[in-house]
Amino acid sequence: MLQKFLRPHEGMLFIENYESRLFSSIHMLFMNFNITVIWLNENNRVVDKKIAKRWTIAHLPEKPAKYILELHESRIEDFQIGDMLVFKDL
Repeated sequence: MLQKFLRPHEGMLFIENYESRLFSSIHMLFMNFNITVIWLNENNRVVDKKIAKRWTIAHLPEKPAKYILELHESRIEDFQIGDMLVFKDL
């Protein structure tokens, strides 16, 4: 929030306590740019992906998610529903 830009190799990972559609929702208020949002379930499998447009009120995943990965807008095609991600060095 309030950042001017996001580099293509940067991102943020948010971890919820459990899978949920509501608690893994995001808002884009006060954002200066669009982002790619990747939602993953507790098994690190992609359950939804979207381009979140700046200044939109809410984005919810189609299925419950535990992890929310926010990336540069150009990264949307790098992920497909059903992909499994592996996180290293967290």
